[in-house]
Amino acid sequence: MENSDTRKIFREQAFLQSASNSNESFSNESLLFNTFRFEDFFGCDSTKLPYRRRDYYKITLAKAKNRLYYADKVYETKRKSLLFTNPMIPFHWEQLDKNQTGYFCVFKPEFFQNFGNLKEYSFFKPGGTPLYELSDEQYEKIELVFKEIETELKSDYKHKNDLLRNLIFQIMHSAAKMYPSEITEDTTSTANERLATLFQDLLEMQFPLENPNETIQLRAASEFATNLSVHVNHLNKVLKKKYGKSTSEIIALRILQEAKHLLRNTDWNSAEIAYCLAFKEATHFNNFFKKHIGKTPTQYRNI
Repeated sequence: MENSDTRKIFREQAFLQSASNSNESFSNESLLFNTFRFEDFFGCDSTKLPYRRRDYYKITLAKAKNRLYYADKVYETKRKSLLFTNPMIPFHWEQLDKNQTGYFCVFKPEFFQNFGNLKEYSFFKPGGTPLYELSDEQYEKIELVFKEIETELKSDYKHKNDLLRNLIFQIMHSAAKMYPSEITEDTTSTANERLATLFQDLLEMQFPLENPNETIQLRAASEFATNLSVHVNHLNKVLKKKYGKSTSEIIALRILQEAKHLLRNTDWNSAEIAYCLAFKEATHFNNFFKKHIGKTPTQYRNI
């Protein structure tokens, strides 16, 4: 794996700030769908947005040379590209050019409720190919759609949300007709290192939990493997070699860490914490906690 000092990994600041701390200028509607230009959110003076990466699907139109690390695969773009990302599949976007221009839109599945199923499209599926290399003509065509989205977002048109949904699906259908970018060759050792890192990214993407109505989406080793597009046995082998623990053991330790944090720093009861950590019953959570800590959640909280 390349040295972290020589690699500039693009992790969008737009998704790092919690939605619960959003600026008042962002409406509930804009927290379901919004679009932005690259130049406003790149570089040392970039602005943070009230969006968490783990909550949002994203479509990016970029004019630059980049390298994408997506699940267990690596893609490169030479000039212009269209990228689709699923919030439950970890990715790193490495900038190979200093000057980055383009657009990106973020949206929650709820914005498309009763309108279309995002998960039916291959570029949003685990194992699908998310990146498309564009010709000048293709780029200009999709750029015009993004500009129309910008215009409609500012309008007071009564049915603008339906129009916005149609414009997003127009981009998606354009991509579905294209040939996806080819995967760059990679060595087994580097691929395994990256897989271990991506697993940790995917695990951490689910935390912290900020209110008792949230729940982690991935809990079982097989669910992580599916989102990383690998067999669960292969994932287990890689993590065992890297960390000396199985996939399930690493997941359990991270859940335990979050449970201890919630017991110490919130007033949520055991049933609420159990729900957030994807336990079917509060008793299952209590048994899990006592097995690892030797005390019940209540006993631990009262220490």
